[in-house]
This record gives sequence, C-alpha cells and structure tokens, in this order.
Amino acid sequence: MSVEGVAHIFGRVLEVGDVQADADFFVLGGDSLLATRVLSAVARDYGVELTFDDFAFSPTPAALAARIASVR
Repeated sequence: MSVEGVAHIFGRVLEVGDVQADADFFVLGGDSLLATRVLSAVARDYGVELTFDDFAFSPTPAALAARIASVR
C-alpha cells in the first residue's frame, strides 16, 4: 500500500492525470458515487474494507493511505 497507489486509484476513477498526495477527492470533482468506486478498488487492491465515513474523513491519497495502513 502506498500513497502513489491510492493516488492512481483516484486518477483512474476521476479520469484525471496525476493526482497529488494532498489533493482532495471532492475538490477534484468526485462525489459519493465515485467514492464508492474508490472504496471498491481499495478493497480489491489492498484487501481492506473501508466505509464511506472513513473515506469522507480521509479524502486525500495521503490520508486514505494512512487509514488503510492503520486498518491493516
């Protein structure tokens, strides 16, 4: 699990180029439906099931990567 990996998921789901570690998913144009796609990718790629609340409190690649690490 890495910040870069989570940033890649954000970029893929949002269909944007490079996503910085501190970029807010919702500011980049994400919404709750797209957030569920990120959560599904996280579960598939990292084997960690997070809730939407986890995501809402950690909406950047850096924060979400830290959350994933704390759950593992």
